[in-house]
Amino acid sequence: MASVTTDATSAPGTPTPIPTPRPAPGHEVFGYVPYWEMDAGIADHLAKTRLTTLALFSVTTKRSGVINTTLSGYKKITGDIGRQLIREAHDRGVRVELVYTSFGYDKNKTFFTGPVKTQDKAIASLVTLADQIGVDGINVDVELIDDTDVPSYGAFVGRLRDALRKTINDGQVSVATTSGPRGASMAVAATALGADRVFLMGYDYHWKGSAPGASSPIARRDGKPNDLAWSLDLYEAAGVPIDRTILGLPLYGMTWPVVDAELGSLETGKGDTWVPRSHLDILQDPTIIPVRDPVELVDFYALPAPQPDGTTTWTAVYVDSPDTLGQKMGLADDRGLAGVGFWAIGYERGLPEYTALIERFSNGKLR
Repeated sequence: MASVTTDATSAPGTPTPIPTPRPAPGHEVFGYVPYWEMDAGIADHLAKTRLTTLALFSVTTKRSGVINTTLSGYKKITGDIGRQLIREAHDRGVRVELVYTSFGYDKNKTFFTGPVKTQDKAIASLVTLADQIGVDGINVDVELIDDTDVPSYGAFVGRLRDALRKTINDGQVSVATTSGPRGASMAVAATALGADRVFLMGYDYHWKGSAPGASSPIARRDGKPNDLAWSLDLYEAAGVPIDRTILGLPLYGMTWPVVDAELGSLETGKGDTWVPRSHLDILQDPTIIPVRDPVELVDFYALPAPQPDGTTTWTAVYVDSPDTLGQKMGLADDRGLAGVGFWAIGYERGLPEYTALIERFSNGKLR
C-alpha cells in the first residue's frame, strides 16, 4: 500500500548481505486493492489480472481493540462488492487476505505499549471477521512505529497467526514493511514469530515532500544509496527469509511542479501521487513521448501549462512503464524471492500492457 512514510533515508551506506544460498525464484503475485478502487469495474479488471493473492485494503481498530465498522474500508470489504471479489477470486484459485492497518506514531505507541488484552481483542476481532467473510489470511500493515515497539509488534503478529490457524486451516499472515532499516527490523521480528510473507514496500524513495524522481528507483540520480537493491541487500543482511519476501512495486507515479522541462529539474512545490488510469489521455497519446531516465529507470514526462502572462509552467511526472517495471520485477527473479506485489491493483486500468506484464511474470516468462 502506499506507505504513510518511508524510513529508506534514515541510514546511509550500503548494507552487506549475509552470504546465504538464494533459492529458485517463486512467481507469486500479491496485489492490494484499496477500498476506493472497489467500484463497478474492479471485478472485471481482477478477472483479467493474474494474481496469486488478493489483499483487500483495509480495516482498522478503535482504541478498545474492536474493529471500526464505520469506515469505508470495512463497509466495502464486508459489503456486496467485497464479497463478490472474495467469491470470484476463490473461483479462480486466488487466495484472499484481509488487510489490517494501523498508521501513526501515537496510535501505534498506545496500541503496542498498552494492555496486551487490547491487542488480543484486536486479534480476536480480526480472526472473527476473516472467518465471517471467508478470506484465507490477514495482512498486517503497521506504519510509523518507534524502534522500541518493534518487539511488541512482532509478538502481535505471532499471536495473530496462532489465533488465525486455530480458526482457518492453513490461514496465513503476511506483513507489509517499509524499505529501510526499521522496515527490515519489523520484517525480522514478524518472520521470527511465524509471518508467512513479507511485502517489502519498494517505493516512496521519492515522495511528496522530496525532490523529484522515481518512487521506485533502481539507482539514484542524486547519488544516495537508498534504492531497490539497497533495500533488498538490507533485508537479506538482516536475515529476512528470502523465500518469504515479496518485492512490492508501485503501479502509480509521482508528479511535482518544477522549474523547467529538463529531467531532474528542481521542484517548486510539493509533489503528489499520479495514478495512470486517471491520465490515459497522456499515456495513450502517441504524440506525447516520455524520456527514459537511464539511472533511476523510470519514464519522465514534462507537461507544459501556458499561463495568461505568456509564460509556461511545468509539471514533471515520473512513472514506471511496463518496460521499466518489468526490469525491476526482474530483481525478484535474480534474488530468488517468493514473488512480486503491487500497490495498487486498479491504478493501471485501461492499460492492458501492465496486465500482460503481470501474466508473463506469473508464468515465469518475464525474460
